[in-house]
Amino acid sequence: MPAAQQRPLSRWSVADLSRYAKECGLVATISDSTIWRWLNEDAIRPWQFRSWIFPRDPDFLQKAGLILDLYERVWQGQPLKDDEFVVSADEKTSIQARRRRHATYPPQPGSAMKVEHEYTRCGAWAYLAALDVHRAKLFGRCERKSGIAPFDRLVAQVMAEFPYKDASRVFWIVDNGSAHRGQRSILRLQKRYPNLVLVHGPVHASWLNQIEIYFSIVQRKVLTPNDFHSLQELEKRLLGFQCYYEQIAKPFEWKFTRRDLNMLLNKIQKQVLMPEAA
Repeated sequence: MPAAQQRPLSRWSVADLSRYAKECGLVATISDSTIWRWLNEDAIRPWQFRSWIFPRDPDFLQKAGLILDLYERVWQGQPLKDDEFVVSADEKTSIQARRRRHATYPPQPGSAMKVEHEYTRCGAWAYLAALDVHRAKLFGRCERKSGIAPFDRLVAQVMAEFPYKDASRVFWIVDNGSAHRGQRSILRLQKRYPNLVLVHGPVHASWLNQIEIYFSIVQRKVLTPNDFHSLQELEKRLLGFQCYYEQIAKPFEWKFTRRDLNMLLNKIQKQVLMPEAA
């Protein structure tokens, strides 16, 4: 890293590396393109970065493994029955309705759509959604805010419908948000729905929850660009897309398994220990 070489940089650029190599006497002269070519051949990009969270939950493997097993229709080593279902649920909060100060211009030949930068805020929804991961069945609702009561209304919406109300078990995969956190949420929901099994993922593991894939689709296809004249218009678009998507959707091809998770965690552990070994 640049700081280890006493450089006041957060990351290297090709020009920085070229300058450093010459200043340290590693080479008399070298071009930026040569350094880029060498690094490109080794697939090293010191000028790029991405955010990363190292797993800190001591039970990460156990909790994540349960979710990965459910995606393969397995629970505690036993295959799920035909009348057992897996639902992935969460909230997408603070979805604003932004009314642009000038009408959006449609695309023209050689010119992209033009969306006014300035806008007026028309309020915001919390979009709560649940996905039956093996049937690509969607449920969703817009609420003024997230919380226990709105989430319980989503659960009631799902569990009142066939086949979930008569199912042997319905596994709900959720994160550790305040609306469904900890043992109290398990007791609260199982008291109302004896066939509901609440499964919490590890902290900082939203990538294990398939509803987040759907939310990313909503962000790209429904909310970008954000140009709505009212909350009602935004709600109509969200729920309309939900119906549209359900008609064309297939279950996500989830391929990440327990074996892949073990390999990933071992790789991370080696990366953590590597500086100490050095």
